[in-house]
Amino acid sequence: MPLHYEVHGPAGGDAVLLSSGLGGSAGFWQPQLAALIEAGHRVIAYDQRGTGRSPAALPAGYAIADMARDVVEILDATSTPRCHLVGHALGGLVGLQLALDAPSRVASLVLVNAWSAPNPHSARCFDARLALLGACGPRAYVEAQPIFLYPAAWCATHAQRVAAEVEHALAHFPGEANMRARIGALRAFDVDARLAGIAVPALVAAATDDVLVPWTCSQRLADGLPMATLERVPHGGHAHSVTEADVFNRSLLAFLARVRAPGVLA
Repeated sequence: MPLHYEVHGPAGGDAVLLSSGLGGSAGFWQPQLAALIEAGHRVIAYDQRGTGRSPAALPAGYAIADMARDVVEILDATSTPRCHLVGHALGGLVGLQLALDAPSRVASLVLVNAWSAPNPHSARCFDARLALLGACGPRAYVEAQPIFLYPAAWCATHAQRVAAEVEHALAHFPGEANMRARIGALRAFDVDARLAGIAVPALVAAATDDVLVPWTCSQRLADGLPMATLERVPHGGHAHSVTEADVFNRSLLAFLARVRAPGVLA
């Protein structure tokens, strides 16, 4: 079944492809859409295979490389020779894999709270989430999700919004098998030794108070990628592109303006 994707903005604008994290939904990027379109970008957002409006039973051994091939499929379907790929967490892994497997399709990368290799803290978090899913089911799993995404104070201040997100996530839960396959794919991802081969401009964006992925994973990315800049904010949590959208959007647009400048990219 074809993947669900949306194209926004002017037809002639530089293409920015938005790749979400574990939830997989194009809707994650709502706080960025208006800013990107106003800046003249052609924006492509999509629901990842096996999530949302891209239903599918994920096969055994599903990997980040499979997700990168899905992006190529979308780029082909939208007649997009290459894109600036903005990826959150798992979506950032997809961007790294795409830059390795199909470098001609990637103009730049924006990697939001992403990583290049497994780490023991995130592994502990995923163990706990999977145990919760197995023992208590999807409701408990999605109720716990905001704890990993957002700072506690933000959740308390935006309690109604968080509750609505939980209900939406439960209504669109992709099924335990798909969730386990997606978590398995991100846990197996390791391109640490190959970072030097990703020779595109990269913005590595991290929040120091991310409770799921240590910000030091972003530091490792920035140190290993030949053309990377690390921008670290003190607050915002794992989804700081949502909780600190204005700050993130300014950084994102400034980076895209730099890489679009004459002489920066061929």
